[in-house]
Amino acid sequence: MTAKINLLVGGPTELWPAELKQNQVMGDWIGIDRGNLHLITAGIDPLVAIGDFDSMSAAELKLVKQHVLDIRQSIPEKDDTDTQLGLEVALNEYQADQIDIYGATGGRIDHFLSNLWLVLEPRFKPFAPKIRLIDRQNTISFYLPGEYDLVKETDKKYLAFVTLTPVTDLQLPDEKYTLKNFNADRPISFASNEFLGTTGHFSFTSGMVAVIQSKDI
Repeated sequence: MTAKINLLVGGPTELWPAELKQNQVMGDWIGIDRGNLHLITAGIDPLVAIGDFDSMSAAELKLVKQHVLDIRQSIPEKDDTDTQLGLEVALNEYQADQIDIYGATGGRIDHFLSNLWLVLEPRFKPFAPKIRLIDRQNTISFYLPGEYDLVKETDKKYLAFVTLTPVTDLQLPDEKYTLKNFNADRPISFASNEFLGTTGHFSFTSGMVAVIQSKDI
C-alpha cells in the first residue's frame, strides 16, 4: 500500500509551486501525458505513465519508455481524460491515502474545469477528501459533510469556501468573515476570507465544499 501518490499533469510549469520545482515533494508519482517528461527531466521515474502521448515526438516517447516500466497508452478518442485514468490507478491499484495533483490548474480553462469537477463524479466522490489540486498560488481541498479543523498554510493569506453543489447549514464560526446556518442552492465562492490565527473551523450537513488556501504573487 502506498500512502501518498502525486499526479503530474502537463500544465504550465511556471505555475508549479516552489517545492515541486525544487524536487521536494514527497511520495511516488504517476505521470500524465507530458507530465512524464517533466518528471524524468527532474530525475523522477514515475510508477506509471498514462496518456495518449499524441503531443510527444517519437524521441520523447522513447525516453519515457526507457524510464517507466508501466506504460498505459490510451487512444485520443476516449471517454475518460488522462487525469481521470491516473486518478483511477492511484485509487484502485495503489489504494492511495492522499493524492496531490499538480499541473492541473493552468492553461486551458476547459481542462481546469474538468480537473476541478473530477471529485463530483460518483466513482470519485467518496474519495474527494483524499484529493488536492496544488499550484503556485493555491491549494484546493475537498470536503464531504461534517465538522472540520483547518490549519493555515504558512505561505498563504487567503481562505475561500466554494460550494460545488447545493450545500446546507454551512457554518464559518471563527474566520475573519463568519457565516451561520447558510444554505446554498448553487455553486458560490465565498472568496477572500482569512484565518484569524493559525487554525479555523467550518461545518456543513450536505453537499460538497472546496476549501482554497491562496496567495497573491
